[in-house]
Amino acid sequence: MFRCLLVLLAMLLAMPRVLAQPIEDEALAWLQEYIRIDTVNPPGNEYRAVEFIARILEAEGIPYMTAESAPGRGNIWARLEGGDEPALILLQHTDVVPADPKYWSTEPLSGEIRDGYVWGRGTLDMKGTGVSQLATFVSLKRSGIPLNRDVLLVATADEEAGGLFGAGWLIEHHPEIFEGVGLLINEGGNGEKLADEIIFSVEVTQKVPVWLRLTAVDTPGHGSMPNTSSAVTRIVDALAILRANPFPPRIVPAVDAMFQALAPSSAPEWQEAYSHMANAVQDAGFLEKLQMHSPALHALTRDTCSITRFEASNKINVVPPSAWAEIDCRILPDRPSEVFVNELRELTRPTGVEIEVIMAFTPAVSATNTLLYRAIEEVTAERHPGSRVMQSVSTGFTDSHFTRDLGIASYGFDPTIVPEAEFARIHGNDERISVDAFRRGVSDHLAIISAVVID
Repeated sequence: MFRCLLVLLAMLLAMPRVLAQPIEDEALAWLQEYIRIDTVNPPGNEYRAVEFIARILEAEGIPYMTAESAPGRGNIWARLEGGDEPALILLQHTDVVPADPKYWSTEPLSGEIRDGYVWGRGTLDMKGTGVSQLATFVSLKRSGIPLNRDVLLVATADEEAGGLFGAGWLIEHHPEIFEGVGLLINEGGNGEKLADEIIFSVEVTQKVPVWLRLTAVDTPGHGSMPNTSSAVTRIVDALAILRANPFPPRIVPAVDAMFQALAPSSAPEWQEAYSHMANAVQDAGFLEKLQMHSPALHALTRDTCSITRFEASNKINVVPPSAWAEIDCRILPDRPSEVFVNELRELTRPTGVEIEVIMAFTPAVSATNTLLYRAIEEVTAERHPGSRVMQSVSTGFTDSHFTRDLGIASYGFDPTIVPEAEFARIHGNDERISVDAFRRGVSDHLAIISAVVID
C-alpha cells in the first residue's frame, strides 16, 4: 500500500502550480520569515503568527477562523474537507520562550542561514515543525486529490506557559474544532541518529506537570533575635524533607518500552540495564549513575520535584511573617495528581506548611495501534532504510495532554532528524536546525500524512 502512496506522493509534489517553487523551498523561506516574527512568551503576541499563517492560507484560497483568548493572544484554525473517516489535526503552538542575545552568536530572531543551518528561537521548538505542518496542509490543498477524512491545521497560543490561552482555551470555547477528530500530530518526538542507526521516536505520553506553592506563616521579628521557628525555617525544613526523600523508582509500561527500544543502540554498559529497567533501578547506585549519565532518562524512572522559586523577607534584618516556595513536580502518568499531592502534604505535615496546587494535568497515554502510528512506521522505514520507530515518553509537557483528555490519539512527532547534541539548544542558546534536515523533514512529513488521508 505504501509504495503506491509514495508514487501518489510524487505525483502530488509535481502538481503545484506551473513554475511554482518546490514546497521545500517555500517552507524554508516561510521558516525564516516565521522566526523573525516576535512571539516570545511572555507576553506572546501570537496574533502576529496568526497574521502570518492567515496570509499564506488566503493566498491558497483556504478558509480559516481566528480567535483571541485575550488581547493579542491569537489562535487560528483551518479545515480541508474530506471523507467520513475520523478527522486528523496538525497541531502546533506559535509562541516561543525568551532568548538572551548576550549568549547567542546571532540575533535570536534573525532566521539567518549560516553554516548550513537556520538560526533562531523556535527553529526546533516548534516553528520548524509548524512550517512542516503548514507545508503539508498547503500541499494537500494544491493537489486536489480527494481526502478520506477532514484535515485540520490548528495553531495556538501560550503552550510555553501551559496552553490556557491556546489549546486549552479553544477546547473550552470552540469545541467544534475537535468534534469527530480521531488522530492528531504535534511536537514531542523526532528522528535521531544513535550509534549507526536512525531512530524515530514518537511521543505517546508525558510526565504530568504538578506545579505547587508551599506557604508558611509564623511569628515575624528582628533578625537579631531569632525565634525557635519562622516562616522561612518552615519552608526550608519542608524543602529539606523533599531533598532528603527522593521518590521511589517505578517503571511504567511506556517507559519500559522506550528503554527497551533504546537498548540496542546504547553503549554496551547500558544495554542490559535498559533491557530490564524494572530490575536495574533496584540495584544500589544505579539511579545515581543514570542521573549523571542522562538527567532526562533518569527523570523517567520516578516522580521528581525541582525547587525553582523562593521568596521571603524584602529586608535582610527582618524575619518575615510569611514565606513561600514554588516547586515544579513531574509525575509518571500512572496515577492521579491528587494522590501525589496528598502524599506530599503528609510528608511535609510536621513543618506546618500549606501546599497549594498551581497547575496539574491529568495522565493519559495514546495507543499505538492506529493508522497514523503505522504510517509513521511504514513511511519512515521506506524512506530511511534500516531505521526504526520507538514510542517515547516526554519529561516535559505539550498541548497533547489536552487532546488526549478528549480521547484523541495524539502523537508528538516530526520526522526531521536532529543530532543529539542539538537538543541542548532547545530553550537554550543558538537554537538552530539543519537546512538539509529540515527540507527532508518537510518531505517526510507530507508523505506520512498523505499515507493517512489519501486512499
